Amino acid sequence: MVDVVINNFDEVVNRRNTYSIKWDGGKIIKEMGLTERYDEETIPLFTADMDLPVPQALVDALHKTVDNRIYGYSIFPDEYYEAIQHWFKKRHNWEIDRESIVYSPGTVHAINMAVRAFTEAGDGVIIQRPVYPPFTSAIEGNGRVVRNNALLQDEEGYYTIDFADFEEKAKEESTKLFILCNPHNPTGRIFTVEELSRLNEICVKHNVLIIADEIHGDLIRRTQKFTPIAMVADNQDHLITCTAINKTFNVAGLHCTNLIIPNVKLRNAFNKEMGHQLASPFTISALIAVYKEGEEWLEELKEYIDGTMEWVKAYIDEHMPKVKVTIPEGTYIMWMDFSGYGITPEEVHERIYHRANVLLEDGSMFGEEGINHQRICIPSPRPIIKEAIERIAREFADLI
Repeated sequence: MVDVVINNFDEVVNRRNTYSIKWDGGKIIKEMGLTERYDEETIPLFTADMDLPVPQALVDALHKTVDNRIYGYSIFPDEYYEAIQHWFKKRHNWEIDRESIVYSPGTVHAINMAVRAFTEAGDGVIIQRPVYPPFTSAIEGNGRVVRNNALLQDEEGYYTIDFADFEEKAKEESTKLFILCNPHNPTGRIFTVEELSRLNEICVKHNVLIIADEIHGDLIRRTQKFTPIAMVADNQDHLITCTAINKTFNVAGLHCTNLIIPNVKLRNAFNKEMGHQLASPFTISALIAVYKEGEEWLEELKEYIDGTMEWVKAYIDEHMPKVKVTIPEGTYIMWMDFSGYGITPEEVHERIYHRANVLLEDGSMFGEEGINHQRICIPSPRPIIKEAIERIAREFADLI
């Protein structure tokens, strides 16, 4: 028998001086306006990449690529496509045709290309705020109009879809595109089969194209199930799905999104807008390695992240009971509601970012629905997360 290797996710890997935006990007971060304070004591938990080591199979594959000593233009071998097909067949029973797979250097890039390829200036694009800010930028930055189907939040902080409002926006003549985020960033919702079916039916009825950002689809709680929207659609001619290894296996720096575009006309239009794109040999070898050999590591990672979230939830409930936070169904993001303190968002920011010296993301970045909220990305070694949450709690202790 082969001994099972248990990954030590509590290990703190020093990322300083490794070109990390989180740990080396203080000057840029301050210029972006995320915080006025950033120094060697700052704990940055604002961006969605992990401070956790990748699978050993990935490290070995990259070493093998390095050892080739030449890093020129690369092709996508059969093994690349087969790895993608195998992963989604095994985990979701999703049969993907090779011809449907389109490489993109990133999901934000892909969404921008889709907005340009499938809409005209002045057309409406539906999003569901509070939502990942680059969705808004992709719409407004390309001269299109945001149609906001705001998610509904109940007293416990759980979010649901306002379907009546969604259909009102979908049936507007100028509405051409819906950007779905599932699992949803930042609320952590995994939309149910029933919810996805209803969204799909409305879009088909009103001839609205769907581009689904499903890049967090592997990062779900142990008790949850994720269903790609393609699995609920009888016909996928109106669907574009973004998949990626970037979040799942912590390789955002390798730039690897794969779109699934079954409709050949849409695929050709997208490729024409995007232009010719090649991946690096490191990206290609990484995808093949993680989709073939990374599943055990992923299951260990999910268990570790679940444990961290359970600790964060319990600690906040005890030490910051006025903060409303739930364990999300998917993603490694927690969405915290500070409105119970009755103080301004500016004071919340002051206490967290300046006094506690923890860098999160202000909820207002995700739309007005996010005011009084904070987004925290928690896939870091648990000792780092514990110190960050304890620092924050100390700065709100006088308000309990």
